[in-house]
Amino acid sequence: MADMKKNASAGAKQYICVKLGTEQYGIDIQYVDNIVRMQKITRVPKAQRYFKGVINLRGEIVPVMSLRLKFDLEPDEYNNATRIIIIKLEAQAAVGLIVDEVKEVVTLDESCIEKPTYNASDGKTQYLSGIGKPGEGLISLLNIAEVIIEKENA
Repeated sequence: MADMKKNASAGAKQYICVKLGTEQYGIDIQYVDNIVRMQKITRVPKAQRYFKGVINLRGEIVPVMSLRLKFDLEPDEYNNATRIIIIKLEAQAAVGLIVDEVKEVVTLDESCIEKPTYNASDGKTQYLSGIGKPGEGLISLLNIAEVIIEKENA
């Protein structure tokens, strides 16, 4: 435990690195409540296309969404690596996010994170808080509140 605190310097954040297709995404670890294996999802009628349904997680009903469908990617293909990441934001109930695979936890210093330059009219980039550079690769860091909280489109 002391080693973890020593590695996480003042400006560093830890992210759970997940895969969706060929892309890697980072989810701020402070919002991750749990990671569970894929399980039976009960459909809910008339929900958004990316909303897969609900699961019973130790007596708590948790809504589950497909990040692939939310980001307009190919539909999910479940396998042994598929996981549901349970996210808890302060003001929200828990929400599950289906990902293809959970890779690792990475610690990124602020100097390794670039803010995204994006067009406000581009719907997908609003979900990013930055691009992380852990060594050689790049990780799209998710703005998890934007991903989960649905804006009312009147």
